[in-house]
Amino acid sequence: MGKVIAGITTSVDGYVAGPNDGPGCGLGEGGERLHHWVFGGPWTYDDMPEGEATGEDQEWLQEAMAGLGAVVAGRWTYEAADHWGDANPWGVPFFIVTHRPEEQPPGDDFVFVDGLREAVERARAAAGDKHVHVMGGADVIRQALAAGLVDELSIIVAPVVLGGGKGLFDGFDRRVELEHVGVRQSPFATFIDYRVVRPDSGDGGSD
Repeated sequence: MGKVIAGITTSVDGYVAGPNDGPGCGLGEGGERLHHWVFGGPWTYDDMPEGEATGEDQEWLQEAMAGLGAVVAGRWTYEAADHWGDANPWGVPFFIVTHRPEEQPPGDDFVFVDGLREAVERARAAAGDKHVHVMGGADVIRQALAAGLVDELSIIVAPVVLGGGKGLFDGFDRRVELEHVGVRQSPFATFIDYRVVRPDSGDGGSD
């Protein structure tokens, strides 16, 4: 079975979104800077991006997508992204964690699940030998780490200090040991990949 990999972009000061994130402003005020690496350069909410990742950014993204079997996201991420235009952007099963699963839209683009653990379990079953990507938001990643569901953690650091917004580890009080497994850098981001060290692991790492 594949791994569960949590990954998200943060500012240098640890924010995954600027203030007042929501529909039409998915990464918060000034948060577009977080995803310059995704679109190959600057973009704004008023002038939606048309570019693609390039160089090291593209290589990291291609490697991540190559083993992707399913995705898990939180309901707020789904809403802030305007439901991705009501179309699954990943091309693999996409599970949305929500307390209101009865509000799942028609079709099979999104599967609403009441609870993170069940969402991850269903995603792993759907992914088979491929990986599950827990994309956020921050609260979902914190929950997944606290529950011991994450095998690897990728933190992508954009070269910007936002000064406020939603912090990745706001309110998180668990100790999680990590093993550094890789890093790469571009003008738009530094990609840091970690393996989560299991307390009961015989060799200090996870399988």
